[in-house]
Amino acid sequence: MSEQELQALRVRIDSLDEKILELINERASCAQEVGRVKEANLAEGELPVFYRPEREAQVLKRIMELNKGPLDSEVTARLFREIMSACLALEKPLTVAYLGPEGTFSHAAALKHFGQSVIAKPMAAIDEIFREVVAGAVSYGVVPVENSTEGAINHTLDSFLEHDISITGEVELRIHHHLLVGENTKTDHITRIYSHAQSLAQCRKWLDAHYPNVERVAVSSNAEAAKRVKSEWSSAAIAGDMAAKLYGLTVLAEKIEDRPDNSTRFLIIGNDAVPPSGEDKTSVIVSVSNKPGALHELLIPFHDNGVDLTRIETRPSRSGKWTYVFFIDLVGHQKSPLVKDALEKITAKSVGVKVLGSYPKAVL
Repeated sequence: MSEQELQALRVRIDSLDEKILELINERASCAQEVGRVKEANLAEGELPVFYRPEREAQVLKRIMELNKGPLDSEVTARLFREIMSACLALEKPLTVAYLGPEGTFSHAAALKHFGQSVIAKPMAAIDEIFREVVAGAVSYGVVPVENSTEGAINHTLDSFLEHDISITGEVELRIHHHLLVGENTKTDHITRIYSHAQSLAQCRKWLDAHYPNVERVAVSSNAEAAKRVKSEWSSAAIAGDMAAKLYGLTVLAEKIEDRPDNSTRFLIIGNDAVPPSGEDKTSVIVSVSNKPGALHELLIPFHDNGVDLTRIETRPSRSGKWTYVFFIDLVGHQKSPLVKDALEKITAKSVGVKVLGSYPKAVL
């Protein structure tokens, strides 16, 4: 390619950039107008709802369907996520609580779902996230609910038993663990490895093979582990890319998780119900009598109505010894006829049913 051809392409790119910038700002102005229309049509005492999870899911799905490349559809959707995040911040910035400190996978999940323009607030514990959302101190919370390697996050499930709250969305995050060291670390004298208990479990085989005699210390989060090793010379941390960059650590070994498909699913919690998006999931808690065949009877209405169940977890009930509740995720919105009918039937057969919420399936 000649210098003249290269210059012509650069001129064309500059022209396209100007058009993209103009269109993004036009979209932002339109978003501001949407906010004004919403406020103008409110009843007295009613608060405007600026963030609509079902609408965002519909927009992202549509963008992915329209995309013809060469950019990958998920890459394109992430770009539009950031545009929507910035536009929403012009109407009303969202405040989102996550399991801190900064640099955790929960932090990464919050930014993946809401975009970089959100105001992210780190919390010390999962239950604290629930309390902040219930109190209205934050708009939404992001909590881990299950990992593909280690299973359910019981602290999150138990918090749903204690709080009246709605699930408004979900986000899936590929989890890549790295062994990180600080600038003062003597890599041939590592005697201690810090990480969250879940992460230590997800890297168990790798640690057994490479550091079998090194002490493994569970801390409150991977980011906390990264903070500790920054000032220590004989320790390392297991954490992700975000923590490595945030705390200025070096990757000694990358992607050390035992399973290459290691992923964690996070739930978005809030105080509002979400209308159907066209591709939804519903989560419920069901309490049943302690009798033979109780679970079988519970599942029959879903089977008869062709409702797909994607997850069932069991936790001890707070109502009595050796009694249990079932956490169930299913495909479909609670307002759809088949799901609604199935929920009504299991309500009649069970001790209690609590619908945690219907929400759009994860797009990215």
